[in-house]
Amino acid sequence: MPRLSEVITALENLWPAERAESWDAVGTVVGEPGQEVTRVLFAVDPVQEIVDEAVKLGADLLVTHHPLYLRGTTTVAASTFKGRVVHTLIKNDIALHVAHTNADIADPGVSDALAGALDLRVTGPLVPDASDPEGRRGLGRVCELDHPLTVRELAARAAERLPATAQGIRVAGDPEAVVRTVAVSGGSGDGLFDQVRAAGVDAFLTADLRHHPASEAVAHSPLALLDAAHWATEWPWCELAAAQLDEISDRKGWGLRVHVSKTVTDPWTAHAASADTSSSPGAPN
Repeated sequence: MPRLSEVITALENLWPAERAESWDAVGTVVGEPGQEVTRVLFAVDPVQEIVDEAVKLGADLLVTHHPLYLRGTTTVAASTFKGRVVHTLIKNDIALHVAHTNADIADPGVSDALAGALDLRVTGPLVPDASDPEGRRGLGRVCELDHPLTVRELAARAAERLPATAQGIRVAGDPEAVVRTVAVSGGSGDGLFDQVRAAGVDAFLTADLRHHPASEAVAHSPLALLDAAHWATEWPWCELAAAQLDEISDRKGWGLRVHVSKTVTDPWTAHAASADTSSSPGAPN
């Protein structure tokens, strides 16, 4: 069985910490370098529900996309919810490793996994990484559809292929407009509108779109917007990352058992649909 330090080296080769944004908090959070690793669990969020799943599974290593501590802290007391996560991990000899913006920018990365889930053909990064001479790394991806779809049909495909959440898929723009090219960005993407417009795509699929940036984007051009749940757009990366580690384990003869959590950790738990907007007379007085 490999040591944790060996597995972490392999993960760092996939997602080097130096490629993370300066504000990010990636890398190993908890773990003894010399401990043996036999079972690994991938998930989006390092929340108590996922840690409890790792304990039940008998995992030695939990790899998450989102950091546990994105900002500094002065306590890991078990009376705090993040401190309880730390205590549970240590008590059960489970290491925690985070790959966040360094996994976003990777080749393949978070947005490649999102494009793959939707059967989109990636043609290049939306925001290329200047340090990559091959021009393959970067934030987001520009994609082509296998055949043209309406915005409504593309939204239906996303709703079918991505994990189900209370939000589903919100759409801005003409639902019957034809889409041949689409930009995707796993996670929060409304800071990328300038790059999306420059790419000249027909639609942009991402998450966490806010009112004003979305309103300005659709007023600026006929660009269609598809807004999915943040967790749902990043979960496909867990399957991609697990497959990458599986391949490394097979090549090195480690015999790791690699799992992907299917636990939904999207914070939104219910959705109440409004009345049919096509017949609504307007906002209530």
